[in-house]
Amino acid sequence: MSKTGGSRPVEVKVPVDMSVIRIPPHHYIHVLDQNTNIARVEIGPQTFYRQDNERVLFAPVRMIMVPPRHYCVVLNPVACDADGGVLFDPSGQAKLRHADLDVRLTRDPFPLHPGEEIQQDVTPLQVVYPDTALRLQASLDFQDGDERRVAGDQWLFEGPGTYIPRKEVAVLETVKATVIGVNQAIRLRARKEGVDREGVQRVTGEEWLVSKVGAYLPGAHEEVIDIVNAFILTDKKALHVRALRPFRDAGGHLRRTGEEWLVTQAEREAHVPAVAEEVVGVVDVTTLDSRQYCVILDPVGPDGKPQLGQKRVVKGERSFFLQPGERLERGIQDIYVLSEEEGLVLRAVEAFTDTQEDAVSAVLPQKRKRASEREEAEPEEEGQEEEARRKRRPPGAVFRRPGDRWMLRGPAEYVPPSQVEVVLRRQAIPLDENEGIYVRDMKSGKVRAIIGQTYMLTQDEELWPKELPDNVEALLASPRDPLADRSDHRKPEGPPKVRDKTQVVSFRVPHNAAVQVYDYREKRARVVFGPERVMLGPDEQFTVLSLSGGRPKRGNQIKAICLLLGPDFFTDIITIETADHARLQLQLSYNWHFDVKPPADPAEAAAVFSVPDFVGDACKAIASRVRGAVASVQFDDFHKNSNRIICSAVFGFDEKLAVRPSLRFHQNRLIISSVDIQSVEPVDQRTRDALQKSVQLAIEITTNSQEAAARHEAERLEQEARGKLERQKITDQAEAERARKELLELEALSAAVESTGAAKAEAQSRAEAARIRGEAAVHEAKLKVEAQRIEAEAELERLSKAREQELNYKKQMDQLDVDKQERLADIENERFRKLVESLGSDTLAEMARAGPELQVKLLQSLGLKSTLITDGSAPVNLFTTANGLLGTLPTPPAPQ
Repeated sequence: MSKTGGSRPVEVKVPVDMSVIRIPPHHYIHVLDQNTNIARVEIGPQTFYRQDNERVLFAPVRMIMVPPRHYCVVLNPVACDADGGVLFDPSGQAKLRHADLDVRLTRDPFPLHPGEEIQQDVTPLQVVYPDTALRLQASLDFQDGDERRVAGDQWLFEGPGTYIPRKEVAVLETVKATVIGVNQAIRLRARKEGVDREGVQRVTGEEWLVSKVGAYLPGAHEEVIDIVNAFILTDKKALHVRALRPFRDAGGHLRRTGEEWLVTQAEREAHVPAVAEEVVGVVDVTTLDSRQYCVILDPVGPDGKPQLGQKRVVKGERSFFLQPGERLERGIQDIYVLSEEEGLVLRAVEAFTDTQEDAVSAVLPQKRKRASEREEAEPEEEGQEEEARRKRRPPGAVFRRPGDRWMLRGPAEYVPPSQVEVVLRRQAIPLDENEGIYVRDMKSGKVRAIIGQTYMLTQDEELWPKELPDNVEALLASPRDPLADRSDHRKPEGPPKVRDKTQVVSFRVPHNAAVQVYDYREKRARVVFGPERVMLGPDEQFTVLSLSGGRPKRGNQIKAICLLLGPDFFTDIITIETADHARLQLQLSYNWHFDVKPPADPAEAAAVFSVPDFVGDACKAIASRVRGAVASVQFDDFHKNSNRIICSAVFGFDEKLAVRPSLRFHQNRLIISSVDIQSVEPVDQRTRDALQKSVQLAIEITTNSQEAAARHEAERLEQEARGKLERQKITDQAEAERARKELLELEALSAAVESTGAAKAEAQSRAEAARIRGEAAVHEAKLKVEAQRIEAEAELERLSKAREQELNYKKQMDQLDVDKQERLADIENERFRKLVESLGSDTLAEMARAGPELQVKLLQSLGLKSTLITDGSAPVNLFTTANGLLGTLPTPPAPQ
């Protein structure tokens, strides 16, 4: 047997006892003659009787049926003559075209002869739709209509149409048309040298664009690389492109390899890059308003080439695109708008004639004078050239040389040309009467202080930072009040104040204080008394005081700029030794002040600062006097008369042997007005122990007396508390007995109530339980009856609903059956009516007469005049039949 429809029949051995094989219509078998070893085809319908020397190769299989618009491919087809008949060799074997193919289209069912194979089953013909094509390739040389195809040729079969396959042609692929929209193009490449659809000769590998709107079907030797979208150009965007090879662009310009240019909206609204163009990027428009400008580096000249190394200034209002190679120096900049208190320091980077001087701001007469003097001082060999240049200048113009610096003052609006560099922007510095700045002239190097006025630096001036020693910087930045205790060495809280070094150094001298300032240029010093503000000149420095501090005094402990004039005090600790070698430690405090009252003579004022450490010197002098005086007295005498001994030692005696009121230091006009003995402590351990023992004895006596009084008071309080406690105990016991009595009474009453209640509760509980049990039995019986009633009603309702639903179902089914039969009858009537109407009454009459007329014609063709054909099942009247069979007898002639 074989697959139905056309696959190669599979050889199947038919059983030996099957000598008769019935072949249905449109079926066939292969029969092998074992004597000649030749196979033949037997086609049905027939009954095949197998001979003994024959063998049926397979059971009957269906013939190959190719319906309309289908085809199949047969391998090793049989050879046919001009009329389509199969050719056989002398032995009766069908001739085959080995290794050949035969494409068979719609035809009558056909069998496969021995040796034929189905290479491709029955397949629908390929429909090629519009805008679609098949790329075909010839595998053999053949004649395609009027055109000769050579093996390897490729061409397109374009739709719409149905492709009829051929054995010489292979389908490579299905090519679909590419839809080109508005502002789109497709990029094509030639696979082979030839002519494109536009009739242009193309070489292998050449690329081109097709931008015609619509569907484009590429040729057989064309390849679609990409769809190129157009760049929409607006007044805000332009396209930066680069040439990949020499070509002529859409504007007709010849472009060289590597050349770059811009495509703007002025040229076209949408740009599709050509195959020889490379899109570098999209360039945004550069827009300048009326208050902006920009400097373009390497600007493009009129010839379209960048001018390397040059600059061009563009002022607003304006919008433009940067050409390829151009770039902005510092982006879009604002025009310099100068007020009356502002100015610009300008410098010329190359020689030019400044014509903006009069237009922007008035040129000072001094500037013109200096310019003319500078021009007159030029060398003589350049004199003529400068003279000619001056004559060519417009009125009011100034010639600038490279490196010239000048200043432009406001109010003005200024746009620097490409030859001018803005060094910096000056702003007038407003200064109060107590504020100032240090200004240095860059030409002469002189430094001066500007104080108490609004000042703007010129082009040859700069702010000069004044450097101060670190200790002075720390004292100026310290927030501590100079009048506060200078022995407080704690670091101030918060970050240190950073001084602006270009501002004039100022220091507020407090009341009753003085500050010495030394001028290193004039080699002289000045003393300023407070309250006053000191402002240092460029060459002035503060005199820093380094005073002793601590207890005992140590040198270089206090750094200060201002010197307090007093009155004030300082404290010192000294160690003395009496005549009996008792060593004591004294803490003395001295009140002091300077005998200077402002305004003072400069010499007297300078004397105050003549001793750098007046505290240390005064403490040392006073300590030496005290030690000398105490060394000559006994400890007991010093202990009793310490104040008189120390004061007489410090102040001394006058001519009347009276203690002087103060101690004066003439070299710096310091006066010690009083001495305070704050503490006297022995240094020797034995003396310390003796003093401590006496002090402890006194303390012990006082402590014992206080302890005795406290003990007596405690005993008295204890006796009173003990009596109160005994009385409280007796009261509490009485209360407890009364409470116990009440408790016993309540317990007896509770026991009686408990026994009575238990008996009563038990009786009530039994009665209640019996009552509840009876009520529960009655309720249960009621519930059972109710449940049985509900079940009966539910069952009855269920049965009634089931019968009702069944009856409804039967009615609906019967109705549906009736409706169906009615609709079928209507359909049959309608069909018969339409059939009769479509045939017509004439046709029906002709059909009714066709049978008898055919029989009459058949009998007439047989030469029969009349006949009767019956199957014997129906009675036939034969009485009058003889008349028809014998015909009409001729009437005998009348006798003569």
